[in-house]
Amino acid sequence: MGAMMGAGVGLTIGFIFGSYSIIRGGSGPRGFIVTLSQYMLSSAATFSFFLAIGSVIRNDSILPPRMEAARLQLLSPAIRSREEGAALIKARWETEKRQH
Repeated sequence: MGAMMGAGVGLTIGFIFGSYSIIRGGSGPRGFIVTLSQYMLSSAATFSFFLAIGSVIRNDSILPPRMEAARLQLLSPAIRSREEGAALIKARWETEKRQH
């Protein structure tokens, strides 16, 4: 995911800075398209490399149990199976019955 995000950001930044450089200094002997694509691809490769490393570092460890429970509670119901949803509803009903 980090690599895809980095590639998108890199292509955009490469387009902006490449266009500015071409407008300011000319496209050079290879032409407009080749020069602009070189800016965009080099920027995309650099950004995707660093964002991929960052996403691996951030997702390297297993979540502690309390964080995993919080993550499961915040998932949208469409992602859970019917059995998980039914078990969750039954558990909530049981806790409400005990409270009253």
